[in-house]
Amino acid sequence: MSEIKLTKNQGLVLKVLESHQSPLTAYTILERLNDSGLRAPPQVYRALDKLIDLGLIHKLESINSFIACQHRHCTSHQITSFAICESCQCVSEIVNAEFEQTLHGLAENAGLIPRHSTIEIHGLCTACRNTRIDGQILD
Repeated sequence: MSEIKLTKNQGLVLKVLESHQSPLTAYTILERLNDSGLRAPPQVYRALDKLIDLGLIHKLESINSFIACQHRHCTSHQITSFAICESCQCVSEIVNAEFEQTLHGLAENAGLIPRHSTIEIHGLCTACRNTRIDGQILD
């Protein structure tokens, strides 16, 4: 795969997202890049839109946040799936070709040729499930 040429703003936004394990909102990204010359939300949103188009980042719709793609070697981002911990906000990107084929089959049976789908599964990660205070599992 050839090297993708990014603008300065796109590179800055991508670097911020790659340096964080948890998803970030556009305004959090803007705050972190304020000293780098990004001062207006449209600058960040334009960079985010292009990075999504390039498959370098994903938008988590349910929490209105963004995260760097954890599987850049993937050739397709038609169906992306995420496991999101509701306690620590840790996000794991799920890549499973069999799951993708099943979803494509279900969509086609419903008369739809799928273009893009994002699946977000919310719950508690193992670490958070095992964290206890006074014998109670944190929710």
